[in-house]
Amino acid sequence: MEDANIRNIGIIAHIDAGKTTTTERILYYTGQNHKIGEVDNGEATMDWMEEEQNRGITITSAATTVFWNKTQINIIDTPGHVDFTAEVERALRVLDGAVGIFCAVSGVQPQTETVWKQADNYNIPRIAYINKMDRLGANFYSVLTDIKEKLSENPVPLFIPIGSESSFNGIIDLVKMKAIFFDQNSLGKNYTYENIPKDMIETANTWHEKLIDVVSSYSDEITELYFSGSDIPENLIYKTIHKYTLSRDLLPVFCGSSLKNTGVQCLLDGITALLPSPDEVKPTVGHNIKKNQDEIIKNNPNGQSLALIFKLQYNSNLGFMAFTRVYSGTIKAKTGILNITEKKKERINKILRMQANHAEEVDELKSGDIGVIIGFKESKTGDTIGSENFQVLLEKVVFPSPVISVAIEPETASDRDKLSKALLIMKLEDPTFTYKEDEETGQTLISGMGELHLDIIVTRLKKEHKVLCKIGNPQVSYRESIKSEVTETSEFSKLLGGKENNAKLTLKIYPIDSSSNVYKNSLEKHQSKEIPENILSAIETAVNNTFKSGINLGYECCNICVELVDITYNELTSTEYAFSACAVQCFNSACLKANPVLMEPVMDVSITVPDSYVGDCISGLTSRGGLVSDIQNKAGISIINAQAPLSKLFGYTTSLRSATQGRGSFSMQFKYYSEKN
Repeated sequence: MEDANIRNIGIIAHIDAGKTTTTERILYYTGQNHKIGEVDNGEATMDWMEEEQNRGITITSAATTVFWNKTQINIIDTPGHVDFTAEVERALRVLDGAVGIFCAVSGVQPQTETVWKQADNYNIPRIAYINKMDRLGANFYSVLTDIKEKLSENPVPLFIPIGSESSFNGIIDLVKMKAIFFDQNSLGKNYTYENIPKDMIETANTWHEKLIDVVSSYSDEITELYFSGSDIPENLIYKTIHKYTLSRDLLPVFCGSSLKNTGVQCLLDGITALLPSPDEVKPTVGHNIKKNQDEIIKNNPNGQSLALIFKLQYNSNLGFMAFTRVYSGTIKAKTGILNITEKKKERINKILRMQANHAEEVDELKSGDIGVIIGFKESKTGDTIGSENFQVLLEKVVFPSPVISVAIEPETASDRDKLSKALLIMKLEDPTFTYKEDEETGQTLISGMGELHLDIIVTRLKKEHKVLCKIGNPQVSYRESIKSEVTETSEFSKLLGGKENNAKLTLKIYPIDSSSNVYKNSLEKHQSKEIPENILSAIETAVNNTFKSGINLGYECCNICVELVDITYNELTSTEYAFSACAVQCFNSACLKANPVLMEPVMDVSITVPDSYVGDCISGLTSRGGLVSDIQNKAGISIINAQAPLSKLFGYTTSLRSATQGRGSFSMQFKYYSEKN
């Protein structure tokens, strides 16, 4: 199939905005499913993982392929919960376009804003779908205002609803100026175009004029036709909207109710007509290792093979499934390929095209396509694969560090081996999940992005991997840092095997504001003679490793900058070993003099509650060390935005539900590390 007929799209939104329900309708209307699976009764196809079905949320980015209007649509269904932001991030890395789904009642919610900003980083063209028009409190026009104000977008409705809440029964196509009604006996599969109801004609005309006014401002041809009183062809309107959707000047808006089987086919038409094909997006850039320069990667199925592994998923029958986006060339089954990142050869045993929880075997993946490769042994998320004679590294996906840990112990000796194997599999699947064994206690600490994240990891260990284990209480992943600047000089001298090992160096350390570990080399300002590269590398490696072992308490360091101020080198007695040991000694000594402090993770918190509970919620939050930054009000609902230390938020979900009679909800995500009080 030609690239022009491929769409790689993601479905992004806040939790419970209807992403999975909408995807289920897409699968049904495109013929992938013979019946509609519902999230509410645990039958959703895209939520194939048992924990997803139990909780009614999407955890992993399930990938599926459908066909509509002679176009292949590769869909990544992404999580809406902030604990799984990394899943969203790695999905966005390989997408060409996205559908933002908004609840017609809640509008733009906190996680929508988070994901929207993530998509902005990749400059992904989007269309919007305002869902749940049948819900009590639904207001299409209020959501338009929300999108404009909170997301700084230019929303352009192509459809408006006929009625709302219980009176919602169809939509109006503002381009065709026709009403569309969906037959519920066929679960919305059959629909008819009819004349616009009389009570909606004035509203439809107003919004049609607004649509023409917007598109004419981008097209002289439409302007001329408009002023001459001539009909404006539908394809010209869509051509103009398509062009300026790609440039991010316009955000086309659709509406409907996925649960009530209304509006999804129009959304599918919009995906194929308005979102870009792989040929239409800005070419990706990679780094050519041999030439040591950046290189533009053109979307060409006949070019050199180059692809990115954006997700690993373990299958007990197939082994690791490598979800892969091809950026250049054609990748064929039963052939060898080079893992350019790891410089290791891999073999492609099979290539699969996924239909949610089942797969179709294919012979090849061409440039612009997304599929699953079976057979890799060494590859992991973020690795670049391709031809040996075209070694170009694609940009890696960067994942945040975990902020919460729990201790886990196997119940029996046989479970210990099963636990080790399961943890390794889950770490490879999820780069935001880590684990380590405490040598003193023998306990294993598992770490993740939040309580829900770890709760699901533990449940999967027990149910999917059949590991019997005991779980401790949640622990905060603290960090260590410094408050003062210190310059320290150290010397190292040791006789090993009759050979002298000498080193002398001076390090300057000082605190920085960013939330990352930094090693800064300023040798060019101080060296008087050439220092071998292997010596500099040994010093750098030693400092970076010492960051991980902490200062006083063994927690990883953060917000510290190190400069190599001076170095004394003797080619007869100076060795890598000596400088490694000297660098560790110097760094540790300097940190102890630099007023070391314990740092704790501070979280961005967003609480959604009915107006009547705002006072109680603010009181409860401040008692946990929270600072309220702002409160937004909308239709009897208040959204409280605040920052609070993670250590004080354990169990907050339970107390919030108790204080609001089950009507309050909250989400949080890591913001920065701050000195612990």
